[in-house]
Amino acid sequence: MRIVSLCPSLTELVCDLGRSRDLIACTKFCVHPERRVKRLLKVGGTKDPKIQEIIALSPDVVLMNDEENRREDFEALTAEGVDCYSTMPRTIKETAQMVRSISAIIGGSQRGEEIAGDIETRADRVSAAAAGRKPTSFAYIIWARPWMSVNDDTFAHALLTNAGGVNVFAGRSERYPEISLAELKEANPDVVLLCTEPYPFKSGDVVDLSVEIDVPMDRIFIADGEYLSWHGSRTPDGIDYAESLIAG
Repeated sequence: MRIVSLCPSLTELVCDLGRSRDLIACTKFCVHPERRVKRLLKVGGTKDPKIQEIIALSPDVVLMNDEENRREDFEALTAEGVDCYSTMPRTIKETAQMVRSISAIIGGSQRGEEIAGDIETRADRVSAAAAGRKPTSFAYIIWARPWMSVNDDTFAHALLTNAGGVNVFAGRSERYPEISLAELKEANPDVVLLCTEPYPFKSGDVVDLSVEIDVPMDRIFIADGEYLSWHGSRTPDGIDYAESLIAG
């Protein structure tokens, strides 16, 4: 089978499903697993893939994500007879289903069931543990100036609330609402999580934000965006990581 992946988390998933030898190309943003992807042909980015190059590769399937990739690129490829499979899991359960579906398509069914089962088992364990604790309110910040957070229709929200978190911006109508620092201060979450992607928050931002919203630095944390936004084979560890942020 000849597989092209246009989403970093799916590139990683294909390799973890034991089908890395079938992976013939990926995007320049695909970084895991490093030893494998650095040798792969790069066909542009997630938002600007090289359509003609992909078509010329004659892939059996192109794996895509509804949010990471553009609808027009999906349509351009399918119009040329390229088989594309695009997914968009927003919950832990949907992520397990996605792993099973992609595994079935590319022939990694046994490993796919192991990963999906691990996702479900860990999610149940973390959720049960959270039921015995006091909820922890949080704000998950993905961008600065303008400041942006997430609502309850996002994967990060699903992981963090499964661990007993309460998203202070859950009810916003936009999936990634723009917020003001005044709103963040007024919401007064127990913890503020500064995500490392898409905005590369670093430790210095913790100090700056602590001063700007008058919140102790021990309530502001840098959160690894790969564990909280990459759905696939990274999700089992992401579930445990979310618990460490909320319960820790």
